[in-house]
Amino acid sequence: MHIPNEPESPDPLKEAALAALKRMVDPMMDVMFDTGITVREFSRMIRDIAVRSASVRIARENGRSSYSRISIITGLARGEVARIMETSEPSFGPRIEQHPVRRVLAAWHDSQRFLGATGDPAVLPIFGRKRSFEQLVAVHSGGIPVRAMLDQLLQINAVEIVSGQRVKAKTKVPIFKGMTRSAIANVGERACDLLSTLKNNLHTSATPLFEGTALMCDVDVSVLPLVRRQMADQGAALIEGASSLLARSRVKSKRSSSKGLSQCRAGITVYYFEDERANGPGAESMSGKGRRKNFRRRKIKSRTTDRT
Repeated sequence: MHIPNEPESPDPLKEAALAALKRMVDPMMDVMFDTGITVREFSRMIRDIAVRSASVRIARENGRSSYSRISIITGLARGEVARIMETSEPSFGPRIEQHPVRRVLAAWHDSQRFLGATGDPAVLPIFGRKRSFEQLVAVHSGGIPVRAMLDQLLQINAVEIVSGQRVKAKTKVPIFKGMTRSAIANVGERACDLLSTLKNNLHTSATPLFEGTALMCDVDVSVLPLVRRQMADQGAALIEGASSLLARSRVKSKRSSSKGLSQCRAGITVYYFEDERANGPGAESMSGKGRRKNFRRRKIKSRTTDRT
């Protein structure tokens, strides 16, 4: 009996892209819900970004942009395109550069001014006009107050306070955790870098940017704590080596200005992941929290009224 082949999708690339986009958006739903962002707000942001991105793309291809072309590419009404283009660019438009915490820790590990005799980060007095944590933050944080930066570094366990109101660096690789402004900003920064690399490799015909994954689908849940620790140690060692390589590749400001040398932003990110199935009995929660307790409505046996 002949079984006819299933009809091919009229646009397999579009279907694959929609499936990929769904997987990208799914992890962001919890961030949206936890921070009170509504679907309406998310939709408005997507429309604004789409219109402005389409405008840049068309201008790059044709030398100028037009509302009609933007409408065709985005599928939005020409009137909505005009409204978005005629308003000022939204606050979420510019991309954030390296996180201030990373800049501070990197300078602490790389700048001769803040290194000890052995080449390790010096133990710094918190306050002072010369070599101090206060001066480190003033030069490299982009205007963040010293106490705020110290609190942030303590929260992510990147530093520790030692005797004599001094502060010691514990790690060069900050790991943001908890629902804080810095942690949320880190989500956007890291996700943008990863997706930009993957997007580049879709279009490039030259040597692609490095991207690789080590994955096993049948890891014993009981050994996950050990795997996490060893992955963190190996990842930190890789980042340390990459940071040293990038530091040696930096263009000196005086040399750049005199010879007109171009500069770019480059880096590598390492992250460890687990499937949600790992959070069964005997496994640690990936979020560091237990599951939310389900409260059930109880029947009230007698009516009482409390006034305060």
